[in-house]
Amino acid sequence: MNTRILKANLLLFLAALVWGTTFVAQRVGMDHVGPLTYSGVRFALGALALSPLAWIGMKRGTRPVPELTGKWVPLWGTLLAGVLMCGGINLRQKGIVYTTAGKAAFITGLYVIIIPVLGLLRRNNPGAGVWTGAVFGACGMYLLSVREDFTLAPGDGWVLVCAFVWALQVMFLGYIAPRMNTYVPACGQALVCSLLSLVLALLFESPSLGAIWSAAAPIFYGGVMSVAVGFTLQVIAQKDSPPAHAAIILQIETLIGAVSGWAVLGETMGTRALTGAALMPGGMAAARFRELREDRHAREERRKMRVVRGE
Repeated sequence: MNTRILKANLLLFLAALVWGTTFVAQRVGMDHVGPLTYSGVRFALGALALSPLAWIGMKRGTRPVPELTGKWVPLWGTLLAGVLMCGGINLRQKGIVYTTAGKAAFITGLYVIIIPVLGLLRRNNPGAGVWTGAVFGACGMYLLSVREDFTLAPGDGWVLVCAFVWALQVMFLGYIAPRMNTYVPACGQALVCSLLSLVLALLFESPSLGAIWSAAAPIFYGGVMSVAVGFTLQVIAQKDSPPAHAAIILQIETLIGAVSGWAVLGETMGTRALTGAALMPGGMAAARFRELREDRHAREERRKMRVVRGE
């Protein structure tokens, strides 16, 4: 793994750290406002925080997408990224109403397996190391999150669709991020997600200024840290980090969320959950070890070829 990819993966880990700690803020915020209202307001705050940087980025221009031409390409790319983000977040929120949070966390995390599968459809095999990390991570997330018999409740279907949407969002962002200024898609997708969520909140919830003010602290943390900082780190990192790598690293969000819930909210984990928590970073380490072996083997093969050619 080259240095650029390694740095990108470290940024993804920081994003997962931010999103994991945001779990506590979201739990507290749900005591005052509905999930659509919470998503709409916090993403609006995040978009506002990023807007000056996005404006500077637009002034500098963007790189053209090879398959498409025209000045509207960045607009359509950002719009689709925001729609996917809104769909992933709010499908999970709808599903949580009808299923348990543990099952929702596991089903959402299935996107770490969905991404390599979708990659195969494009004839892009991510390698044995990534598959190893994905399987370890999925098993760990199951043990960490699921505390009852795994049956398909009505909400599980919504969350399963969410997992596919998240997989598409990670893959699509990995496609457009290298072709656009960093802050343009980060701000644009947050703004699109906010507008769509607020429209849905007006249709299906009863938001009020008093309730939003009561949830001001968790909304501020969720907007500034999760949206402005977390998603910006994701966009920066996915310029160099392959989508399959991003999926494996970002799944650590579940572990960090569980630890944050234990430290702040007093939630406890039993032996089963702790085993799952250990499997997740273990899977990442296994994937990294396999990649190091593959990289070392590839370098050795290139060295032998140079020797044969007399270079």
